[in-house]
Amino acid sequence: MTTYEKKPIKMIGLDMDGTVLTTKKELRPYTIDIIKRAIAQNVTVLVATGRPITGIPKEFSEIPGVRYALTANGARIFDTEQHKILYEHLLPLEQACRILDIFDKYDTLQEIYFDGQGYAEREKLERVEDYLLDSNMAAYIRNTRKPVDNLRDFIGEKKQDMDKTQALFADLNDREKALAQIRETENLTVACSQATNIEINSPGINKGIGLLKLGEYLGIKREEIMACGDGENDIEMLREVGFGVAVKNAESGVKAVADYITGSNDDEGVAKAIEKFVLL
Repeated sequence: MTTYEKKPIKMIGLDMDGTVLTTKKELRPYTIDIIKRAIAQNVTVLVATGRPITGIPKEFSEIPGVRYALTANGARIFDTEQHKILYEHLLPLEQACRILDIFDKYDTLQEIYFDGQGYAEREKLERVEDYLLDSNMAAYIRNTRKPVDNLRDFIGEKKQDMDKTQALFADLNDREKALAQIRETENLTVACSQATNIEINSPGINKGIGLLKLGEYLGIKREEIMACGDGENDIEMLREVGFGVAVKNAESGVKAVADYITGSNDDEGVAKAIEKFVLL
């Protein structure tokens, strides 16, 4: 089989940051056009992201025919046309609070996701650049998270399980210490999609499982699902689906499990892969 042979793809799950979006967090016209052409070919195209539903770029969600969204690393799957949740597997509140206790030991910007919305403490959010190497990601977080005065007080008011929680670390050595403690003491899904973060989901949750569940719902087989990604939280997704694509700028672990490596996010590699393998 040559790398140019068309695949029997009926669904495509797309990671956002570092994959479909450029470094500047842009969705370019060529990529939008390719997505539209795939949808016109009756392919289901959706985001498969660690972001909450409120963090999905309008440029993507407003593409005609984009109906589904896999968010918070697979903790929630939305049907945006019917305005309903198709699937959710939330992080138990008690476990989330134990993780936050670990994060509290270090200089971190902590985030919690409830009902598709991310929240962070106002004081930390105002200086988000202290916790991120990427200024474009910092701008995204500042513009999409709702500020609260005290995260623990807010959790006490909500009293419900979370989509996920994450922390951004000012010191990478601290992140490694926190990672070690979490992995030693908690049975949870742990990922690091950014250079300075730790993301926590309920056990057994990842984007790959989410895509397969949506495939079951839509009557789409595993071998008919394509996924594109770049970061640690995309590894299981590329493993699970029938055809996994890593962008050129992906982490080495992602490339290792990919069936194909395309161009970088800034070179619109995802669109090129869809055109090459899916469009008739």
